[in-house]
Formats: sequence, C-alpha cells, structure tokens
Amino acid sequence: MNSTLFLGAFFVYVVFLIWLGWRVSRNQKSGEDFLLGGRGLPLFLTLGTTVATMVGTGSSMGAVGFGYENGWAGALYGIGGAIGILLTAWWFAPVRKLRFMTMSEELSYYVGANKYVKNFVGVLIFVASIGWLGAHILGGGMYLAWIADLDQNTAKVIIALAFAIYVVIGGYTAVVWTDTIQAVILFVGFILMAYLAVDQVGGLVALSDAVTASDAGFLGVNHLGVIPAISLAAVVGVGVLATPSFRQRIYSGKDVSTVRKSFVLSGGLYLFFSFVPAIIGMAAFALNPELDNRNFAFPYLAISVLPAAFGVIVLIAGLSATMSSASSDAVAGVTILLRDVYIMVMGSVPPKDQMITYSRAALVVVIALALLFALTSDDVISYITKMISTVMSGMFVCGVLGRFWGRYNWQGAIATLVGASCASFALILNDSWMSYWGNPVLPSVATAFVAGMFVSLMTPKNAVSHEQALLILDEERSVMEGGDNSTDGKKPAPAAQTAREG
Repeated sequence: MNSTLFLGAFFVYVVFLIWLGWRVSRNQKSGEDFLLGGRGLPLFLTLGTTVATMVGTGSSMGAVGFGYENGWAGALYGIGGAIGILLTAWWFAPVRKLRFMTMSEELSYYVGANKYVKNFVGVLIFVASIGWLGAHILGGGMYLAWIADLDQNTAKVIIALAFAIYVVIGGYTAVVWTDTIQAVILFVGFILMAYLAVDQVGGLVALSDAVTASDAGFLGVNHLGVIPAISLAAVVGVGVLATPSFRQRIYSGKDVSTVRKSFVLSGGLYLFFSFVPAIIGMAAFALNPELDNRNFAFPYLAISVLPAAFGVIVLIAGLSATMSSASSDAVAGVTILLRDVYIMVMGSVPPKDQMITYSRAALVVVIALALLFALTSDDVISYITKMISTVMSGMFVCGVLGRFWGRYNWQGAIATLVGASCASFALILNDSWMSYWGNPVLPSVATAFVAGMFVSLMTPKNAVSHEQALLILDEERSVMEGGDNSTDGKKPAPAAQTAREG
C-alpha cells in the first residue's frame, strides 16, 4: 500500500476528530463537564465508548498477533474481556448512584473513606492509567511504523499527538463521541477484514487445516498450556474489572440502568467479536507464517487481502482502536491526578473556575509520561499482562471485598494492594514460575484475597459507616464540582469532620 495515501487519509481522519472535539467542547463550563461529560451520557454514547475501548489495542494488535502465533488462543483476550465487562455490569454498575468521580473514591468508601487507602489507590490508579495509555501508544506506534515505513519512536509520537489534540480540546465528551464513531468503524473494518481474509485463504476448511497443522489445539492450549491459557483470559477480565476507564463509564452514565444495559450489550458484542481477531491472526499465519513480528499480522493482512480503498478504511479502523482506548485512559488518568494525587500533594482540590484549564494541562503531562513508557517497550501483550498483574490485581480484589464483605477495613485494603504487587513481582522475577503460570495474575489475585481477609480479621472493625464515608467524599469533592459545602477546598465541612472523628 502507498504509505503517502495512508498517511494522507489518516491526517484527514484526525482533523475530523479534532473538529468534533472542538464542536462538543463549546458548552463545557465545569470540571465535571470536561472530565465526566456532565454525568448524563445516554445509552448509545455509553455503549459506543465502552465498545470502542473494549475493541482497543489489545484486540487490534495483541489478540490478532496472539492468534497468529497460537491459533484460537487469540480469542482468549476477548473471552476474558467479555466476562470482565459482564461482571462489572452486575457487581459495580449500582455504584453510579453514589456519584463517585474516581475509582480511588469508590475503594476508599468501602473502608470508611480512609485517606491512606484513597491516597495509595490514587497513586496506583494513576500509574495504571499511564500504563494502559502507554500500551495503546505502543500498539498504535508499532502499527503505524510498519504501515508507513517510519521509525517506531517517531510513529509513537505521531499517535500520541493525534489523539492528544482532540482530547485536550474536547475532554470526555469528545472522547465518548469519537469513541462511538470509532466503534462503528472498528466493527465494520474488523468483520470485513475477517471475511475477506478467510476467503483469501480458501474458506474455513483451509483455515482450520492451517491451524491444525500448527498444532495449536483448542484455544491454543497446545502452545500455551492449560494454566497459561486460563491466566490470559483471567488477566484480561481482571483488567476490565479494575481499569479506571471502565469505572469512568459508570460514574459518567445517566443512571444505573443505562450503565448496566450498555455494559451487558458491550459484553455480548465483545464475546461475539472475540473470535474475529483470532480468525484474522490465523488467516495471516496461513498466508505468511514467516512474519518477523506477530504484532504486524493485522496490518500485513489488511495490505495483502484488501483492495486499496478498503485497506485504508480497515487500517484506519485499527488505529482508531488504539486511539479510542488511549483517549479514554488519558481522561481517566487526569481525573485521578486532579481529584486524588493533586489533593494529596497540595492539600486541596483545584477550584471550579480553573478546572478545565488544569485538566487540559494535566492531559499534556499524562500523555507525555505514557509516551515515555511506550518508548521503552515493544511487546503489547507482555506489557499489558505484567502491568495488570502488578498494579491492578489488588484493586480488583479491593473492589470485590469492599463491595461484598462488611468486615473489610482499611488495614485489610492496604494488605490487599501490597500483597498483590509483591506476589506479581515474585513471579516476574522467577522465570520458571512465569513459565508455569503464563502471567502472574492468578497467584497475585489469590495472595490479595488471603492477605486482605487475614489482616481485616486481625484488626479492629471499621468505625465509619458507609453514610459517613459518602459524606466525607461528597464534601471533599464539592469544590471541584462547584458545591457550597466547603469554602476553601482545604477544610471539610463540620458534618464531614464529625464523620471522620466518629
């Protein structure tokens, strides 16, 4: 494919996204408008942005490449993600009515709005958001470099700038609108590509013969092993359940019913979609089993089997996947930075009249940090799985225990977070353990559950009720949202102070 043609089409597409970001930003008046879309997103926008984030870098680059190397194992990414989003709908959609702004608020709420948990989780989530964002820049950069014959680092910078501009201009409303448009492009592009690729290979029988010849086995278990295959699906599911950008969908949705419906529909669509990247990867293997890098299977196939016009559309769909996911995680990271990390360092939240300016500046910082992460790695799946296991397993367990176990306390929450990360590091540093488990998520989650429950039982019960905890968080947040419960953002209102002392 002519790289100039593709770059020209990509430039036009990005200009359209920037224009859309500008257009939807005109009515934004507060930080809540910029970071949460005014908390009134309807079903079709919540569904569109959730689907676009689900069908992101992991599917377009990671899962296709995994399918190229391990056959039907490429579907494990989608199966794990679908299970994760369906469980999120069932377990956590009801927290929408509590008006949280960040996941650290939610997790600290479960243990009495404890400031240590809130600060610890805030830092972890900020790191996780940058990690996710870095993965999307990494995937998109590798993709663009291969298509346009660019230096990989140059391509990563181009991808970062491409989505940064429209997100900085339009905020979360721009994200959900562009995500919804990108979701349509993604589904059409991926399904068209899968259909034409199978036809190019010679049909499903020929594709099946190619997979059989590779001896990958059902869901790739012959290549991966049973436990590593389960671990891969589990790590993606845990990632969805603990990813800040998915919680952002809950907090910004119109109501609990809207959030739950959109997540259930997204999970069903993604379960159907999970086999599409695997088929694309296997078709690429059947056509060319000698690719230097499995992550190039998707763009290789788009160039090889599609007419030029369709190829451009599908390739832009692939880049849309990375940009839609990246833009969501960028906004989630900024929300955490301004709501949690900022107050931890400065002692107050930013005032309402400066929130949009602060948010735009913070977006530049967050995207720049993520770009630095992306410049140091070249394997999407490895990057994602290690980051989830180390940073997010503990947050997943924190959410489950906090939501469903009344005896959980702040000491147990800290033990959960520390235990998960320590277990993950232990496996990462031991090659034989990593070979057996595939990735650290199962031992990390198990350790987090044991540590959290044991420490909670060995320490005093939480003395702050959920009602008091919610009051503390509401009054702390009111300055950012323009409320009158606090006058300077530094001192809580008397009711919140009473709750803390109670």
